[in-house]
Amino acid sequence: MVSIDGLGDLWDRLLSAQPDPPPLLVLITALVALAVVSARLPWRVARNAVTIAHEGGHALAALLTGRRLHGIRLHSDTSGLTLSAGRPTGPGMIATLLAGYVAPSLVGLVGAWLLGGNRITLLLWITVVLLLAMLVMIRNVYGVLSLLVTGGVVLAVSWYASPQTQAAFAWTSVWFLLLAGVRPVVELRRVRSRGRMPESDADQLARLTPFPALFWVAVFGLVNLGALAIGAALLAGPILTEAGLVP
Repeated sequence: MVSIDGLGDLWDRLLSAQPDPPPLLVLITALVALAVVSARLPWRVARNAVTIAHEGGHALAALLTGRRLHGIRLHSDTSGLTLSAGRPTGPGMIATLLAGYVAPSLVGLVGAWLLGGNRITLLLWITVVLLLAMLVMIRNVYGVLSLLVTGGVVLAVSWYASPQTQAAFAWTSVWFLLLAGVRPVVELRRVRSRGRMPESDADQLARLTPFPALFWVAVFGLVNLGALAIGAALLAGPILTEAGLVP
């Protein structure tokens, strides 16, 4: 059994703040994340993490609005599907559809806020808990494997890696989510301009509201760009402080 002292040490480790990262680490992790988002092959692999956040956003919104969540499927082509039951119209369905494309950026923004307070361990453990909670609702083999691999990597880094490695991993991951949230919206706009994806989240929102699909694509983009701007300001704190631009 775990002793009271052991639980106390674990709690202290979870909530304690790590030292400020070197400004060079913040800059390098941002460049690495940008390279992953920009390059074709790395993006093809890393986009699985975006799909996890996207479908997780749909699932959380469905639960929060009182819909019955039936399951989540993640596919090897980085597409996904979240099934929920409830009224096919109304605020609950609108919120569920709206949440997908903005979820990666909003998750990245929360991560940036935690890293702004140097809560690296807390960020990593929250990520593991959320992935485990999502795992319960996965309904296909690839989805299970995807979450197990992702959660296993995060858990291993949080438990075994050095503080420097944890910091590099956490900053790269959060930069990635902030930057990666924008690219799928750009791709959605491009694909829709070619007459493809008639059942996209934006098109479904257009059928439920008075606003056209292009309006919802713009909403996705503005939310994600806003999250990127705020998140970047939070993550760039060490650089701004060293440069004397902020106290």
